[in-house]
Amino acid sequence: MTFNEDRGEKSAGHSAKRRRLLKLAASAGVSATVAGLPFGRSAFGAEPITLRWWSTQAAPDQLKAYKAQIAGFMATHPGVKVVFEATSDEGYPAQLAAAFAANQVPDIITHLPSYAAQTYFADGLVEPVDDVAVAVGLDKYYPNANDVFKTADGKLCATGLANTAADVMWIRRDLMQRAGVDKMPETWDELRTACKKMQGGRIYGAPLPYGLNSMTSLIMLGFIHRAGGQVFTPDLQVAVDSQATLDALDFYKSMREFCPPGATGYSWGESLTAFVSGSTATGIYGGRVLDNIATQNPGIADSVTCSTYPTISKSVPAWTYNDFPCVFIPKKAKNISSSKLFAEYLFDPAGYISELLGAPAHLLPVLKTIASDPRYTSNAIIKKYPKEVELMSAAAASGHNLGYESPAHKPNRRANEIVASNVLAEMVQRVVLNNEPPKSVVGATAKKLETLMKA
Repeated sequence: MTFNEDRGEKSAGHSAKRRRLLKLAASAGVSATVAGLPFGRSAFGAEPITLRWWSTQAAPDQLKAYKAQIAGFMATHPGVKVVFEATSDEGYPAQLAAAFAANQVPDIITHLPSYAAQTYFADGLVEPVDDVAVAVGLDKYYPNANDVFKTADGKLCATGLANTAADVMWIRRDLMQRAGVDKMPETWDELRTACKKMQGGRIYGAPLPYGLNSMTSLIMLGFIHRAGGQVFTPDLQVAVDSQATLDALDFYKSMREFCPPGATGYSWGESLTAFVSGSTATGIYGGRVLDNIATQNPGIADSVTCSTYPTISKSVPAWTYNDFPCVFIPKKAKNISSSKLFAEYLFDPAGYISELLGAPAHLLPVLKTIASDPRYTSNAIIKKYPKEVELMSAAAASGHNLGYESPAHKPNRRANEIVASNVLAEMVQRVVLNNEPPKSVVGATAKKLETLMKA
């Protein structure tokens, strides 16, 4: 397979974009040399071609899968060396901003959300990957799996690597039974009542995050939609100043009494651990919950189940956050052709299944051929929780995020910068933790969003 290595010409706005990237990196305390990540010549080794692979997903079982994928690719491409480098959900915006500004980019990036790829593509920093999707086999993907990656000019800025249902509600059936909760909560009032009944004896009701971080921002995004609102209109006008946002903040504040004291600093890891460890009766996370319980707290494994997160009322439909973990290639990667070959190789069935099962039920396949493959379906977690896996798969398939709030919305190419700014998390903290007037805080948040959209 041959890929076009034409990288195009620099756009006239690259200097301004570089300044914006440097500003983002500096605001997070990351220099243009990206401290903590190897960017010197030594990172490239002695091989003719070295591909640097960045990912935000680096749990121990996933690292084992990556090692096998790298070994397999290098065995069939002896002139290429692949080096894996981990970043994080909280750290990648500043690290990539510094990498792009310094022209020291990785060669392939995986597991970042769709809106990150859209943002970087809009800034002229990402290579189209239509040819990678064709090489993988367009007929193998689920219908519309790549729609979220379509750019204004109809190209693919990335291709989906997995799906996630990142904010489903997890609940302990044993605690429900003990507390007399006879049904899964479907509305916020029902959830509050259930949490109140189940809380006690060193067990809290929920592990909602209140920290100044991406999880708080993205959970708040979901609550706004579950109140019937939106952050932006379909044509990307700021719409956060609404009764739905006020209702969502009121709900978020009302849940504080059911969350552990440390929830004021919770992000993804702390929220996950709170439920897995048995400290909370409910959880809000993706399918990684199941594997972590199997290895860290198997005593509750038979009691956990999930549903889509409750909404303000039964008349408001469920809304699930899917970050659409993807694979994309920076335009200034050292060898575009080899990067695309490796991107295609990541979908080779044996390696792809191993990668998905590094976090079983958390990373859900985007290829229908894999979802029915016995090597995937025979996994112990997938077999034990078929109902939960099916629910998450369906919720993720119809899921959305800040870059893709609904099928009617235009792609929001500023979503990555908005999430990195923590503007929604700040709104939560000001109202919930600081007890500031919600109406004025929401108005100020709307102005900040307008400024970010114009940046």
